[in-house]
Amino acid sequence: MTEPRVRRGIRSTQVGLLSNAALAVVKVVTGIVGHSQALIADGIESSADVFSSLVVWSGLRISARSADDDYPFGYGKAEALAALAVGLLLFIAAIAIAIESAHQIITPHRPPRSFTLAVLVAVVLVKEVLFRRVVRIGADVGSTAVQADAWHHRSDAITSAAAFIGISVALIGGPGWEAADDWAALLASGIIVYNAIGVLRPATHDLMDRAPGEEMVSRVAGAATTVPGVRAIEKLKVRKAGMGYYVDLHVQADPAMPLHAAHVLSGMVKSAIRQAVPEVAGALIHMEPYEGER
Repeated sequence: MTEPRVRRGIRSTQVGLLSNAALAVVKVVTGIVGHSQALIADGIESSADVFSSLVVWSGLRISARSADDDYPFGYGKAEALAALAVGLLLFIAAIAIAIESAHQIITPHRPPRSFTLAVLVAVVLVKEVLFRRVVRIGADVGSTAVQADAWHHRSDAITSAAAFIGISVALIGGPGWEAADDWAALLASGIIVYNAIGVLRPATHDLMDRAPGEEMVSRVAGAATTVPGVRAIEKLKVRKAGMGYYVDLHVQADPAMPLHAAHVLSGMVKSAIRQAVPEVAGALIHMEPYEGER
């Protein structure tokens, strides 16, 4: 179940990587020729996107490895680490854009050229389409890293839209309004920081083994309690690693049940959970004697 989801995540990342590489070149060249600092800053952000896509790609490939002696619990955390790296890259890109924009605001320069607007419209459309596609895939496969990569596309669309507004103001305002382009880039850097926080939060949650939402826990509990022979359950813990979830559960059964029968029952509970909740990659079931209401 996990491998097909990893392949989907990798394919979406590869498409994004190629798109970012092409758009980075187009934006930087157009920004230089068209005298647009906002477009150059946008191109720099796209260059960071290329590296972030490589990070996500690597994280997904590592997280798909099977557990071994060195990593008996698997490599799933690599996926969350990749998402964390993407969030940090967004922060770095935002800081770089803000510094350069502030410098350009206080430095006289030529106004941007009008043809840069057409390039920005195309970029916004491409990046928004990529964002919607990749964020949907990330949600479908349960990948924090893929969703982080999607938000990198959205940040790129936002910076391009901000650049479009800034250049339009500079062209309409005429002499004295050249800095509008740079103010737009500065505003975009703040939006990128906001998106970076949104990327870092779920990645940190995964690395810290934060419990998933109540809906996931309820599904696991419901599956376990439907197994014949289960008297009660307690100490249900669920954590996310990579694209899968891992369950730790105490099941109470008849105190007179033979050890072999208890072992079989634990296997039935594990199978019921994984069948009802396919996202569960593993479950550890502890058998205990039922002692009535505590």
